Amino acid sequence: MKTVKIVGVPEHFNLPWHLCIENGEFEAENIDLQWKNIPEGTGKMCQMLRDGEADIAVILTEGIVKDIVAGNPSKIVQIYVQSPLIWGIHVAAKSDFHAVKDLKDKKVAISRIGSGSQLMAYVNAHENGWETDNLQFEIINTIDGAVEALTKGTADYFMWERFMTKPLVDQGIFRRVGDCPTPWPSFVITVRDEFLKKNPKIVEKILEIINKTTHDFTEIPNIDKTLSELFNQKIEDIQEWLKLTQWSQKNLSEKAFIKIQNQLFDLGIIDKKSTFVETVKAL
Repeated sequence: MKTVKIVGVPEHFNLPWHLCIENGEFEAENIDLQWKNIPEGTGKMCQMLRDGEADIAVILTEGIVKDIVAGNPSKIVQIYVQSPLIWGIHVAAKSDFHAVKDLKDKKVAISRIGSGSQLMAYVNAHENGWETDNLQFEIINTIDGAVEALTKGTADYFMWERFMTKPLVDQGIFRRVGDCPTPWPSFVITVRDEFLKKNPKIVEKILEIINKTTHDFTEIPNIDKTLSELFNQKIEDIQEWLKLTQWSQKNLSEKAFIKIQNQLFDLGIIDKKSTFVETVKAL
């Protein structure tokens, strides 16, 4: 039995992994796939790959490309979710901010440096014509930290996946003032170089199993009800999310990689570029 340490955010995107684990599909192939939820998100997962605490990460595209450019010894082996991630732009329900334009030069809550919540603040600023040098950040680690920061006023706004944050909007804790979709596929599957080099067949088998599940995910009976109960979401929100989410079983092409990297460079998120072969490994 080969032990494999895999990490991802505790969000609905990763339910296919949990279903495969619960169904014993990895175990049947002599793979002990040990999943760990990382509520802190991309920045923390990048660090875990670097430190050897994780072998595989299901991770935001922009975050891992940035970290590989910065020396993370890992490779993107596949796109996991092709559709953009829709980031909701949230303020405290009782705040005086009522539109995205009100947030210019205001302090943004981020889970940690290098996280998607930080990188998307740059994307949002760029799209609104704001000076990105003026962005100010408050590190809050998790969504609970964001609730505290926005409620107390130590940060002014918080960007997080729209559907996962919707219960906080429904409860009157946050107010959503806008959306900011990623200009690239939302999630990729990334493997630490050392692990990939020693275990290419294991990684291939893991991808084969997860791809079969994501391919048929929307056909699973009552999947909307299951997701709704697991993630405390209204069923109509889950149904909308299922319609918008496009799973992928494909490699990241060189053309797509160059486009993503050029966008990150133009946004000032990266200050140098990596090559396709240094970043992506097709199996």
